[in-house]
Amino acid sequence: MTAACSSGADTSFVSLGYIKVAWLGVVQGITELLPISSTAHMRIVPALLGWHDPGTAFSAAMQLAALVAVISYFRQDVARLATGSVSAIMQRKFHDAELRLSLWIGLGTLPILFAGAALSPVLNRCASPLRSLTVIGWACIGMACVMALAEISARHRRTVENASLRDAFLVGLAQVGALIPGVSRSGSTLSAALALGFKREEAARFSFLLGIPAIALAGLKELWELHRAGLDVHGWSVLAVGLLTASIAAFAAIWALMSVLERFSAWPFVIYRGVLGIFLLVMIARGSLG
Repeated sequence: MTAACSSGADTSFVSLGYIKVAWLGVVQGITELLPISSTAHMRIVPALLGWHDPGTAFSAAMQLAALVAVISYFRQDVARLATGSVSAIMQRKFHDAELRLSLWIGLGTLPILFAGAALSPVLNRCASPLRSLTVIGWACIGMACVMALAEISARHRRTVENASLRDAFLVGLAQVGALIPGVSRSGSTLSAALALGFKREEAARFSFLLGIPAIALAGLKELWELHRAGLDVHGWSVLAVGLLTASIAAFAAIWALMSVLERFSAWPFVIYRGVLGIFLLVMIARGSLG
């Protein structure tokens, strides 16, 4: 199947071939879990290399690689929440801490589900205006400011275990910002958790645990859309290569992020995002990028 837009799904990534998609998988895997926006980099890197945009379908499907890394890294948390919740329901202990946190995570996922459904016609169409490099540049700068304010105001006292429904809703609401390319799901939710007083590593932990349902649903939905679009065996094999390289890269990315947050702060990411946004806007103004 050649690069095309069909049935609303952008399958243009297929024409990039195995090698290019493998490299983009590495980029996606690293940037999906760092607070620097994978969507932004999936537009910027191809543009700088003279490749065409792989499209929203590719970016969304690649989130499944990040999902594997998150579940593996936080496997003890995930297993405890799953088994604890099931046990609490069986024993009718509806005030159980694990069950309560699982419910908060589920409810915190609702904002992005509704917003994603509402914006889907714009976000998922070919050549979506929201994927323009100008939008991404301003989004990078805006989120750099938001992350900086979150770091300045953060108290770093709270843990995930004492998270409330209000916390889950506010972090879930922040997750909606990730629908705009350049914002970053990790960046928006991490900033919200920091602003709510969570310790840096706990803010990242809360961000990733709350993101599991949204990442899984977005990735699986996009696989279904690609199936409906009639993606052939060659197309699926190209996508599989991207998923493989993205999975390996995502493991390294999540380890690096937790190490940075535990030992330093989010400032390296703030600086990177600000510089990246300014660079993009300058390159666009000079006509070097379109």
